[in-house]
Amino acid sequence: MSEGGHGACPPSACVMNKLALPLLLGLIVIVADQASKQWALNALADGHVIPVIGDFLSFQLAFNSGAAFSFGNSATWIFTLISAIVSVALPFFIARSSAPARIVLGIVWGGAVGNLIDRLFRDPGFPEGHVVDFINYNSWFIGNIADIALVLGLGALFVIEIFFTDQSNDSSAETPEVIEK
Repeated sequence: MSEGGHGACPPSACVMNKLALPLLLGLIVIVADQASKQWALNALADGHVIPVIGDFLSFQLAFNSGAAFSFGNSATWIFTLISAIVSVALPFFIARSSAPARIVLGIVWGGAVGNLIDRLFRDPGFPEGHVVDFINYNSWFIGNIADIALVLGLGALFVIEIFFTDQSNDSSAETPEVIEK
């Protein structure tokens, strides 16, 4: 039966129903991420820093060839490969997830694709492009909209899994008891 209880739906329609909102949210993240990066490239290219909340939060252009906190700067192509695999595989996991997890995973997918676009198409070139970062958090690290989507999405997924997943669905609960005579 479908989630609404109104009969069975064809498998492809059920999958599309499950993917529509999460992937739409992901596309919104991708557009916001790429548009904000383009703004940063135009507004901050000359080294200009725009304070938002004093020094605590500002806009400052940076290019990241590695992962979070510029880890792995010499392994950009590895991060590109991992990002590509995650970006392709995540919709399959979204379709098999609970409704709240699907929403969050759609946002995570958008963040992954947003940074993958940079790795594929930005200088110095395919597949070693540098990710455009511009949100400076008190000089601790500099990130972007895709990073926010990834971090908040993975944090929300953790909360969903810990506090809102029915723990009674483990394999031992589904195993029938054997009665010996």
